[in-house]
Amino acid sequence: MSEAGFVAPAYGERSLGDVVPAVAAALGLPLGPAPTDLVLPDAPAYVVFLVDGLGARQLERYAHAAPYLSSLMTAPGTAGVPSTTATSLTSLGTGLVPGAHGVVGFTSRVPGTDRLLNALMWSKDVDPEQWQPHPTAFTRLQRAGAQVTVVNKSSFADSGLTRAAHRGGAFVPADTIGERIAAALEATATGPSLTYLYDSDLDSTGHRHGVASMDWLQQLSSIDAEAEQLREALAPSTRLVVVADHGMVDSPAASRTDVDERLELRDGVVLLGGEARFRHLYCARGAVDDVLATWRSVLGDHAEVLTREDAIARGWFGAVDPTVLPRLGDVLVASRGDHGVFSSVDFGYETTLVGLHGSLTPEEMLIPILVD
Repeated sequence: MSEAGFVAPAYGERSLGDVVPAVAAALGLPLGPAPTDLVLPDAPAYVVFLVDGLGARQLERYAHAAPYLSSLMTAPGTAGVPSTTATSLTSLGTGLVPGAHGVVGFTSRVPGTDRLLNALMWSKDVDPEQWQPHPTAFTRLQRAGAQVTVVNKSSFADSGLTRAAHRGGAFVPADTIGERIAAALEATATGPSLTYLYDSDLDSTGHRHGVASMDWLQQLSSIDAEAEQLREALAPSTRLVVVADHGMVDSPAASRTDVDERLELRDGVVLLGGEARFRHLYCARGAVDDVLATWRSVLGDHAEVLTREDAIARGWFGAVDPTVLPRLGDVLVASRGDHGVFSSVDFGYETTLVGLHGSLTPEEMLIPILVD
């Protein structure tokens, strides 16, 4: 645990970005120094199954709905910061910290502009391979001699996020559970190999209905059955690793601050980015101190409000590349408890969501790393 009861990201030890390097070492094709707290058993083939939105705290709390996955529970790992899908998927695919790969949130400023890049939808005028120019871990592992396969929804085949985060692997479109399992079986037939599978349904259910809703629990049971079916179909020598990109927190109406109702929060802020649980505030020249003071006064104990420099000093993003620096807000707002910071004008859709993520609470940061 770090300041304010937050969980510090375990970069280089046991974070999501360390999973592929640990797999590479287990395949006998190390990509560099191995993570210090994540050692996987040697095997000729690995399948990494990422369940979007399955936090370790949620899996522990609702183990009855996921008997197979909960039976594999060991020490959790951590997401990176912010604990959000675009950042986490890029950390997994690149093996880099957010400060290096540069996908630093759901939305972040395009340097030199007053526009935001939505890292899930992407912008056609932003080249994903320039935004994230480093060779991915998938690319490096393939160059080392492994067969790398990305199994994902057909709609993601050429998305900006796929190109930024997961280029280097052979993309296999799969829109159903059966297609995903069949693709994994084919990809692992010869080794050494790494096959990556992704399922977004639990996350989308949590956003719409909330964690522990009947809908969410039913979806968790379906994910558990899918993972067990996948394990039973794979060859005994193939290892399955089930991970997540973040957990989730339900945010009730009473725990929300709308910057379009507290207009003083707009003073000095040129651009509002990030998401409800982790805001990037891009400030007018000379306005950082005033913005910092105002936001701290209004939010009080509901959030940790600090400058970009202080967040970097705490190690939230790992080592930050100079090209990535202006993508980070001048001021960062990380929510505590179940609080969220909304803009009914700029991000109206977010106000309809129940489950949220992005901050550094244990519910959001701790992720399962399950091996079978």
